[in-house]
Amino acid sequence: MSATVTDPLVGRLVDGRYEVVSRLARGGMATVYLAVDRRLDREVALKVMHPHLAEGAGGLDFVARFRREARTAAKLAHPGLVAVFDQGVDGETSYLTMEYIDGVNLRRRITDLGALPLGEALSVAEKVLDALSTAHRAGLVHRDIKPENVLIALDGRVKLADFGLARAVTEVTSTTTGTVLGTVAYLAPELVSRGESDARTDVYACGVLLYEMITGSQPFTGTTPIHVAFQHVNNDVPAPSDAVPWLPVEVDDLVRALAARDRDERVPDAVAALALLRRTRAGLDEETLERRADVPGSPLVDEPASTDGASSDDQETARFQTRAGATVALPIGLGLPAAGEVIAVEPRAPRRRGRTAAVVTTIVLLLAALGFAGWWFGMGPGSPTTVPAIAGSTQEAATSALDAAHLKAAFTEAFDATQPEGLVVSTDPEVGTQVSRDTTVNVVISKGPDWVAIPAGLVGMTSEDAQAALTAAGLAPSVDGHRNDDVAAAGTVLSATLPDGTAADPTSAKATRGTTVSLEISDGPAPVVIATITGMTADAATALLAKDALTLTTTEAYSDMVAAGV
Repeated sequence: MSATVTDPLVGRLVDGRYEVVSRLARGGMATVYLAVDRRLDREVALKVMHPHLAEGAGGLDFVARFRREARTAAKLAHPGLVAVFDQGVDGETSYLTMEYIDGVNLRRRITDLGALPLGEALSVAEKVLDALSTAHRAGLVHRDIKPENVLIALDGRVKLADFGLARAVTEVTSTTTGTVLGTVAYLAPELVSRGESDARTDVYACGVLLYEMITGSQPFTGTTPIHVAFQHVNNDVPAPSDAVPWLPVEVDDLVRALAARDRDERVPDAVAALALLRRTRAGLDEETLERRADVPGSPLVDEPASTDGASSDDQETARFQTRAGATVALPIGLGLPAAGEVIAVEPRAPRRRGRTAAVVTTIVLLLAALGFAGWWFGMGPGSPTTVPAIAGSTQEAATSALDAAHLKAAFTEAFDATQPEGLVVSTDPEVGTQVSRDTTVNVVISKGPDWVAIPAGLVGMTSEDAQAALTAAGLAPSVDGHRNDDVAAAGTVLSATLPDGTAADPTSAKATRGTTVSLEISDGPAPVVIATITGMTADAATALLAKDALTLTTTEAYSDMVAAGV
């Protein structure tokens, strides 16, 4: 029996546009609502960031990154990514509006079935990697791949959600507070031990996700988040065939390639992972693809909303897998034990002794983590340094500056109109940010402006055709005015101009992708007021109307009141 959940936001009109209908889900970072966009008359998912995350020393930085990442995520276009429509602030409410998916998440699917048929598991993983490839090509890392963020629509479409928020949270917590925030069951070893993440971090999570879909359980479980994180750092993900003996070796090899503990031995990104998965699937027969691990499903019991992922006090002996989707904060470096230290991860004593052992183990782990953290962040590699100002530098100069600051560099290229080709555009974390030593700084190198061809013959096209041609070329059409024209038909383009006022003519101008092209549309000839010609002779009336480019057509009729010829 569950109590009715009341939420003060339900029924409210957010930002004068989004009418909140009901609460869909609540997590550690945000609450998601079903809302109606009154302006466009459509259902949307409204994600509202918890107000407390905007408080404290890192609050402004968190909100700023949240907004920036929302804009970045909105630029990603792929049918397998949940579309981001809008971002804004209404009072103390920071929100995103996203595509509403009517269906269930992958967590519900796994729970209902126990384990997925091999073919379905590979299909879901393929769609997730396909969507993730778009982000990796754009230099974005998701950082929170888990079943709760994989949505399955009623029509079978698979969508990957939660890009901007997961990235913003990870950045702030890892660089500012010395902790890493994420879902512990899917955290890559390098994220736990060093707070570092790149495309391979997402690939690791996809490997764990695939393992769970196939076997019905996660590769690592424990009584606390620290237990689970410790295993990610110190143990290899087991072969799925250890739990499901009939699985072919090709599936074991696939999971091993995705979830290798050493990220240098891991598949480098989602693009390569997708290609490997497709090759693996192509080599399996239909009978094998239809088989499913003999794991019973169970009804999903809804739990009270929680922001820290902790289980209730009367469930202390429950394995941590029961709250696998919860987001937790862990100290960076906790997975690295002191020399000679032995830590028991899975107590196997009887129930009462097992509880005692679990408590002792937890205390030992916490003390070890605190001692290690003191050295790590005080004098060791985790001691702080500052990201230097390298915008406008060459790649070689940027590398030298980062080396001098005890930082690593990961370079990506992107089109940019603010810096010449080959020079640094930006860094992530930003210049001046305090970070731990050996942190990897993502550096964007300019590829120069992203020039696109302006479509020819815009003037004279219909408004619809011109806008379609500009959109297809990667430009942004904008109808900025209408005027009458005696020659051009109504609805056709009179002029097309770039922001600097020059004509959008491919023979004399060029533009970068996303440039706005202003269109002026004809309303046809201007209407005229017909002069009064009653009582005039036909010749006089003809002459008067000719001044307005009008032609007089006459007919004759008898009249007792009007003189002939008038």
